[in-house]
Amino acid sequence: MPSSSRRMCVYLNTRDVLLRLWIAHATLKGPSVVKEIIIGITLGLAAGTVWKMHQWNEQRKERTFYDLLEKGEISVVVDEE
Repeated sequence: MPSSSRRMCVYLNTRDVLLRLWIAHATLKGPSVVKEIIIGITLGLAAGTVWKMHQWNEQRKERTFYDLLEKGEISVVVDEE
């Protein structure tokens, strides 16, 4: 029985040490410059696309408003009743 418990203790210690080494390796690994650049460019393009679509939508609304105002279909003056 003692040898069995000793083996179990050695197994747990080995597993614990390997797990700690694996975690330490993952945390000490440096950043990949190329990967960071690609991620940055991708995020920048995505954000720029969303912003440009928002800008085009607002520009379309403004253009429609001024076209209707020029045609006389709408007014910014409140009608007196």
